[in-house]
Amino acid sequence: MSDVKLTLEPELETPAPGIPTLTLDGVEEEKPVAPEKKEEEQPEVQLTPEEQNVVDDFAEKNDITSSALEMQYGSGAQKKIANFSDTALANVRTKDLGEVGDEIANLVVELKSFDAGEEEKGFLGFFKKQANRLDGMKARYDKAEVNVNKIASSLEGHQVQLMKDIVMLDKLYETNLAYHKELSMYILAGKKKLKEVREGDLARITARAQQSGLPEDAQEARDLDSMCNRFEKKLHDLELTRMISIQTAPQIRLVQNNDTLMVEKIQSTLVNTIPLWKSQMVLALGVEHSTQAAAAQRQVTDMTNELLRKNAATLKTATIETAKESERGIVDMETLKITNESLISTLDDVMRIQQEGRQKRQEAEAEMARMENELKSKLLQISG
Repeated sequence: MSDVKLTLEPELETPAPGIPTLTLDGVEEEKPVAPEKKEEEQPEVQLTPEEQNVVDDFAEKNDITSSALEMQYGSGAQKKIANFSDTALANVRTKDLGEVGDEIANLVVELKSFDAGEEEKGFLGFFKKQANRLDGMKARYDKAEVNVNKIASSLEGHQVQLMKDIVMLDKLYETNLAYHKELSMYILAGKKKLKEVREGDLARITARAQQSGLPEDAQEARDLDSMCNRFEKKLHDLELTRMISIQTAPQIRLVQNNDTLMVEKIQSTLVNTIPLWKSQMVLALGVEHSTQAAAAQRQVTDMTNELLRKNAATLKTATIETAKESERGIVDMETLKITNESLISTLDDVMRIQQEGRQKRQEAEAEMARMENELKSKLLQISG
């Protein structure tokens, strides 16, 4: 792994470092390095013996009495963190997981939109209605399948992009760890140098000024103490920058975790939800075929039974009527009775009429005899 030099001069963005090398020289252009195996970030900085030697060597070379060097101390690492934050922010801004969520929601709506409909009732037009219903189901399924395939294709594209983002976030995380290590080494080297100056040069110059009472010695002590204070503030600024790096690590993991969850959700949708829906639609069409066949058979059976019942009833009625007619005489007894009674009544009427006629004739003969006698008497009276 290539070394990264820590410098007192600001530098442009550099690739993620390996074991940092502290230096007071200008920053050299570095080549990208492959990230090491990921390590969980520790609360305290853990340095290897090689890194500790780099810190010790840099502390020896550092001169905090130089205002120029003091101002530029760690500025290169701070610039790296600033550029890295911009890069991470740009990656987060370009993500639109809401679009993936919308497409999954649209997929759910599309799957729910498939409705087999209700069964038509009635025997007339039964087969035509069933055929139309099945055709309607197939048409709705074809339409839904086209939309589902479009959404699935789009989800596959999002899945590929999210997987690339996960790899990219791994690299960002490793880069952030390396920058954090570099800042920590600057801080450790600076604190060590500051302690050495305060306990060494500053204590010696302050003691000398107290002993000599000379104003120039007192001024030298104040100047060195002021430089130590400014350098301490510089180290505090570096610690703030390091805190940004510490906070960035879990943020990267959160974004990466969200991407991972979304990839898993898309994968489940592509390999489980959509194939299951398609298989269920095939089953639904098959069940519809079976249902229609059973319904048709039921309709035919019911109609056959109804025809058989009607024919049986008609046959029974016809047979009974035929039997009755076959057992019936040519002339009904009632008819003979009525005819006989009518004949007797007629004979009685004839006899009555004949008797009345005879009586009327006798009466007429008597009346004519009377009239004849009266006429004769009258004629005799006229003649005499």
